[in-house]
Amino acid sequence: MWLAAALLFMGGVYVRRGSEHALAFLAGYLVEWSLSADNVFIFLMLFSFFRVPRASQHKVLFWGIVGAVIMRAILITTGIALIRSVHWIVYLFGVFLAVTGARMALRRDEAVHPEKNPVFRLVRRVLPMTADYHGARFFARENGRWMITPLFLVLAVVESTDIAFAVDSVPAVLAITTDPFVVYTSNIFAILGLRSLYSALAGILPMFHYLKYGLAVILVFVGAKMVLSELVPIPTPVALGVVALALLGAIGLSLLLPPPGAKPTA
Repeated sequence: MWLAAALLFMGGVYVRRGSEHALAFLAGYLVEWSLSADNVFIFLMLFSFFRVPRASQHKVLFWGIVGAVIMRAILITTGIALIRSVHWIVYLFGVFLAVTGARMALRRDEAVHPEKNPVFRLVRRVLPMTADYHGARFFARENGRWMITPLFLVLAVVESTDIAFAVDSVPAVLAITTDPFVVYTSNIFAILGLRSLYSALAGILPMFHYLKYGLAVILVFVGAKMVLSELVPIPTPVALGVVALALLGAIGLSLLLPPPGAKPTA
């Protein structure tokens, strides 16, 4: 449903603003959507670490998405203002994305350590917290005073983690286009479908073991697109094709080739 809504909106962009903006919207949507798969993996690790009851996970995701929508608006506005006022920062963004993509391709799978998160430490130090979950509540009253529940702590860590991801994904979409309307709407449509994406991929995400290499290719490509924007402008249809090919290629290889060291199944 969220994918259909995004495609329907893209049709509206095509009618009102032309094919160039519509393709830019689709490319930005695919970039943000594919990078959101990494978010899903982190959410899985966080929910497992904190032992969040499954019935409460969607409430955390809902409010996490609300916070992400607000934060993306701030980051996108800031990013576009920087590009327009200090043009050379485009090259800095491009190098940053290329380096991030290279690091993603070279890194080994690492465990998530939320207890090292500065937001985790700050919340635990400043706010009194109950020992147990209270259903899907963020606050509870114990011993005559209001306290946060562990679910509030999970939400705080999720929000801080999304900010870290936004630092990668927002410049990646800005490499496709700097039109504020297209950048923001493509981001928002991808984020709004994140809760459904989590429900769909939570159980099967480990199957896509080559996905990180596809994401790495996308980040390196959009970084190079930014750096070469003045010398060799890359048309939006070409950028869309590269992003789609990298994503589909990574998914296809994951389905065709077992991960290294995997035992064959009967």
